[in-house]
Amino acid sequence: MRRGSTHREERAAFGDWGPGFGPRGRGGRGGRRTKRGNVRAAILALLAERPMHGYEMIQELENRTGGLWRPSPGSVYPTLQLLEDEGLISGRESSGKRLFALTDAGRAETEAAAGRTPPWAEITEDAGEAATHLHSAMGRLMMALRQVMHAGNEEQRERALDVINDARRRLYGILAEDD
Repeated sequence: MRRGSTHREERAAFGDWGPGFGPRGRGGRGGRRTKRGNVRAAILALLAERPMHGYEMIQELENRTGGLWRPSPGSVYPTLQLLEDEGLISGRESSGKRLFALTDAGRAETEAAAGRTPPWAEITEDAGEAATHLHSAMGRLMMALRQVMHAGNEEQRERALDVINDARRRLYGILAEDD
């Protein structure tokens, strides 16, 4: 802060977000962000299907959203602990991992939520069809690129690089088109 200025005056100079934040919002990243999922509801819904361990839940949510939502261990494991503290789930050691299952109280809560759209479905519905398939398409593209770079000769690797650069230019061209 400048000498003699107030916090309000400093913030006013930078707009609503204050220093370090641009017109696009926090972090300055801009663009449409994928909706965050409800980790608590997702965990309960998954455990209504079968017992799982934490990492398995993370993978399952990523798979069910086509890669659009992969909750972090930093959100899943504390939520598991909270649900266990609330008596909605119980955990036990199994093959060196902690396996979680619904308790009777947890089953009652999931039954009360029956008929609601699962949290992972809300994310894919909001994202649209193209975004839902993006993760798997990118995975297949990267696999093909790795194979060319590993097994191809120098000329093939150069052609692969040309394809990637052309794709990048064409993608930006899509954004540059008039609606």
